[in-house]
Amino acid sequence: MAVLYIVGIGPGRREMMTVEAAEVLERCPVIAGYTVYVDLVKDWLGEKEYLVTPMRQERERCVMALASAAAGRDTAMVCSGDSGVYGMAGLILELCPKYPGVKVMVLPGVTAALAGGALLGAPLTNDFAVISLSDCLTPMEKIQARIRAAAEADFVICLYNPSSKRRQGYLGMACTIILESQSPETVCGIVRNIGRNGQSMEILSLKELAGREVDMFTTVYIGNAQTQKIGDSMVTPRGYLV
Repeated sequence: MAVLYIVGIGPGRREMMTVEAAEVLERCPVIAGYTVYVDLVKDWLGEKEYLVTPMRQERERCVMALASAAAGRDTAMVCSGDSGVYGMAGLILELCPKYPGVKVMVLPGVTAALAGGALLGAPLTNDFAVISLSDCLTPMEKIQARIRAAAEADFVICLYNPSSKRRQGYLGMACTIILESQSPETVCGIVRNIGRNGQSMEILSLKELAGREVDMFTTVYIGNAQTQKIGDSMVTPRGYLV
């Protein structure tokens, strides 16, 4: 029985993948995924069959991968970060009953919240919420409700997909909601191009963040009432020193 592996590749650098993920990608003759993510691994994987689709063709991509495995070829679907965090694991498992001869294995990876958090220091040491600002699949009213609830509960908030050409101003909207219950001086962080060329980071206040321009390759961290800037690091104390 062929296996369809759903592989979280982290930020995309081989050094930031799990050993298991790298070994599976080397072993599988077929690699499937979003064009941008496949390009991240092509350089070191070399000659293989690549099944790619552009953005917004997730279902087609998953069907291609399942069909490849159903034909008897071990196949790896690559996902940025973790395959189960805004990745393809859920969709493939939803479609899998239509391909009874395919075994699916989900391999974890380092999601942006963790990789970017390490660059900033330790912003996620206590409870935190991860929220995507993309309203392609989730209604904006629900996104806003989740942001408001997380801010009122004093979670550290990590925002994925904070902006794109179509979604200008979404980060400012999120900051406006958070400012309803959090101080303008709340410590925040921005990390761009995590683990890739052009990587950069910045620690700033919530009021400063509200006016920042970001892109879809940026991950945003909004601290809670305890989060501090210590030296060059963003730190959310767990409470050990109290």
